[in-house]
Amino acid sequence: MADEGTASVPSDELLEWAKKDKRRFLHAVYRVGDLDRTIKFYTECFGMKLLRKRDIPEEKYSNAFLGFGPEDTNFVVELTYNYGVETYDIGSGFGHFAIATPDVYKFVENVKAKGGTVTREAGPVKGGSSVIAFVKDPDGYLFEIIQRGATPEPLCQVMLRVGDLDRSIKFYEKALGMRLLRKIDRPEYKYTLAMLGYADEHETTVLELTYNYGVTEYTKGNAYAQVS
Repeated sequence: MADEGTASVPSDELLEWAKKDKRRFLHAVYRVGDLDRTIKFYTECFGMKLLRKRDIPEEKYSNAFLGFGPEDTNFVVELTYNYGVETYDIGSGFGHFAIATPDVYKFVENVKAKGGTVTREAGPVKGGSSVIAFVKDPDGYLFEIIQRGATPEPLCQVMLRVGDLDRSIKFYEKALGMRLLRKIDRPEYKYTLAMLGYADEHETTVLELTYNYGVTEYTKGNAYAQVS
């Protein structure tokens, strides 16, 4: 209900505003123990491009930006290497990233050929037909590989675990203006997940929030930093 004395906005104007709303995710920021090793892995195994790299000696860190397209149109990862720090604690709150590809089987074979670690072989999900796989990068970050047709954003998901799904959905909707795209309850596996974003899943990067029954807290660790 509009505040007293405030004119309501016509629905057609809201629709026009939504069409012009160009918000999107920009970066996933996280820390790695060997910047060149991770760049090599992401470019050779995942097919990402190194967009830029910089060294900040006065602050004792280097970082690199990688993705499947330029930063002004695509979601990219921002990798940070802090001088002398080789390992980090990923924590239990961060889940995984996801990459969409037309052929998961071919993608996984390339990862194996390059010496990468496959933690879940390519194949259909339980009780469904979607083909996925899981790959681990040199620092232990997981990437879900999802079979999907042509998409403008191959780096398509960031999965985080939350202790109260409805509270998190409300936060992302109200504070950040995201849309709840879908919500799935899997009682047989004791979890519920929600997909949120600024556009449909096949068009842009989305957040996948996972609530595991009865788990209300997770550790943050010091590896994964933020999504911007």
